[in-house]
Amino acid sequence: MPLGDDLLIRSRRVVLPEGERAADVLVRGGRIERVAAYRTLPAGGREMSDLGELALLPGLVDTHVHINEPGRTEWEGFASATRAAAAGGVTTLIDMPLNSVPPTTTVEGLAAKRKAAEGSIWVDAGFWGGAVPGNTSELELLYREGVFGFKSFLAPSGVAEFPHLATPADLAAALTEQARLGALAIVHAEDPAVLDAAPHVPGVRYRDFLASRPERAETAAVAALLACARRTGARVHLLHVSSAAVLPLLRRARADGVQVTAETCPHYLTLAAEQVPDGGTAFKCCPPIRGAANRELLWQALADGEFAAVVSDHSPSTPELKLPGGSGDFASAWGGIASLQLGLPAVWTQSRRRGHSLADVVRWMAAGPAALVGLSGTKGAIAPGCDADLVAFDPDAEFTVHPERLHHKNPVTPYAGRPLVGQVRRTWLRGRPVDPAGAPHGRQLVRR
Repeated sequence: MPLGDDLLIRSRRVVLPEGERAADVLVRGGRIERVAAYRTLPAGGREMSDLGELALLPGLVDTHVHINEPGRTEWEGFASATRAAAAGGVTTLIDMPLNSVPPTTTVEGLAAKRKAAEGSIWVDAGFWGGAVPGNTSELELLYREGVFGFKSFLAPSGVAEFPHLATPADLAAALTEQARLGALAIVHAEDPAVLDAAPHVPGVRYRDFLASRPERAETAAVAALLACARRTGARVHLLHVSSAAVLPLLRRARADGVQVTAETCPHYLTLAAEQVPDGGTAFKCCPPIRGAANRELLWQALADGEFAAVVSDHSPSTPELKLPGGSGDFASAWGGIASLQLGLPAVWTQSRRRGHSLADVVRWMAAGPAALVGLSGTKGAIAPGCDADLVAFDPDAEFTVHPERLHHKNPVTPYAGRPLVGQVRRTWLRGRPVDPAGAPHGRQLVRR
């Protein structure tokens, strides 16, 4: 369908900012022009899609995706990642500044990213910059080029070309400059001293790996980050919260006026340490999946509005790295969960068990992330003026995860064999259907 043509989509279950109701949604020129009462807009000469009882959601916004191209395209690439995103109802993603080579820590690195993405994205994609020791002078240049903010690690990142902010002076320099720019600082917060002091026992037992990444590593790093944010006035966002023990720190900091938000991820809300089998390195991520009691505290915080977003932290690698030699050794396996295509059904499966609605899921996975990166009014909502990024979703469809059916480049996932509820039936990007087998029409986004 040409971009300028009209499209009318109607459903008995349209998830709008004010809640779910039956409605007609009129699309013109790639944007939502009007939302009207159900069956009140004439089809006329428009293309019309009547979804019946299928829910119509805004496309999800995933602000935490590791695409890894260029440099580690055998781990994941723009084509495979964005096909997976569309199949999972994600129509906008923001790519992390690592594990690509070069990383997005310089303008040249950003240019390499953009060149690699040209003509290869099935959904819209923007880019984070990276703040590492010694690149403070690059941050303003990257910000002018339209990155959405800057990622930093407080512990080793796992790749040599993206070093962590190892000293208080490194962190202060990065946050001071980002405060000056008004940029969002997004931070992987684990304390390296706590990690170094923890027991490190190689082998197949998940409890040994869990002991090597204790909750204290998160709380110590978050405390240091918040203290520095308070001194510098920086706006900070805490990535992939796995431990509910950090939540009181965030509450106190907000009460003191610190500008801090936080996210969590589907795997922390869906999986639990008690379920991880020995040798199950597909479950390894950093910070780690913790116990079921901790998971319930994260759900309570999410329900209470303490998280700005639920995003994937899609961080894949090759099977050789994720399942090293079939040994099941957690110490040597790559730490990252591949879940870009599965985040929506994973979260919805758990949400409806707890009495949450599709409107809640949309707030956590579409509107919230869009607001975090300044895309409200364009992305993350079914409302006039927004891009017509839309998802037909069957909230009652049950399926079992078969890794070979995923669009991820490497079919390794902790969700393998897991029953989930909720399937994406169709995805539109600016009013045009996304066909994984067809031509891509995603756009590269810049910070507004």
